[in-house]
Amino acid sequence: MTNNGNLEDIRGIYPMLYAFFGDKGELDRAAMRRQVDGCIDAGCHGIAVGGLATETNKLSTEERRTLVEWVAEQIAGRVPLSVTIAENNVNGQSEAVNHAAENGAAWVVLQPPPVRGATEAELIRFYGAVADASPIPVGIQNAPEYIGIGLSNQGFATLNKNHPNVSIIKAEGPATYIAGLAAATDGAFKLLNGRDGLEHVDSLRAGCDGMVPGVETIDIHVAIFETFMSGDEVEADRIFTQALPLISFLMHSVDHLLCYGKRLAARRLGLAEPNDRLPSQQPTEFGLQVLDRRSKDLAEL
Repeated sequence: MTNNGNLEDIRGIYPMLYAFFGDKGELDRAAMRRQVDGCIDAGCHGIAVGGLATETNKLSTEERRTLVEWVAEQIAGRVPLSVTIAENNVNGQSEAVNHAAENGAAWVVLQPPPVRGATEAELIRFYGAVADASPIPVGIQNAPEYIGIGLSNQGFATLNKNHPNVSIIKAEGPATYIAGLAAATDGAFKLLNGRDGLEHVDSLRAGCDGMVPGVETIDIHVAIFETFMSGDEVEADRIFTQALPLISFLMHSVDHLLCYGKRLAARRLGLAEPNDRLPSQQPTEFGLQVLDRRSKDLAEL
């Protein structure tokens, strides 16, 4: 397959797909197809898969690769594909990167190995070893709040200097952090923020090239981004402020997002109530009432 996109094209809204499961716990291919098409119809600039919201920690290596293949096939070159790599060692990550590239991914995002005691120098060596062998641009997910380990701003500058193929950061932090990161790395990286699009407008003001929100609010984030880029920051702020109560409710934590965000995505995509893969946070009656109130004016995707 042909890789769709290059470093200059990494901008805009890349929704992180959810993993939908069937009644017997298997991956639901039809739901994944509907998810891809719903995001593209909503105007996304690219699609991401394999991150925390994809519940990658609950998927086998085979399932992760199956998702990449299904999603790439359904995208069919319409938008660039970003794949998050979550294997636990250099060889595993390199194999996953090559698999993503072979299936048309435009770029990949590496998660750190689950070694909370690793030094920054060790992390740089780890990422560098994977990046140096990668045939496509490499990003790093920096999410110490969610993953428990990350790099400093200076660590990123050193990583890019020694391994220039590492040229993207998927940050997971407030806009104040993004501003400091942008200043410290001086244009060496494409910057995207996650956190379900929390602080979307201020993240763009701080130097982000785009956002990685959830599928359930993809149309809202596309509207915010396009409006901001057109120069109308006042209207972008208005759209964001209107959606903020919903976004804030969803992004209490990754588990909370998976519980309520995936359910809202399913509703808006016309899918059945999601089947959870255990262990998982279960919705409460009150939580569903809040979700209903905050999303009552949203149309189907």
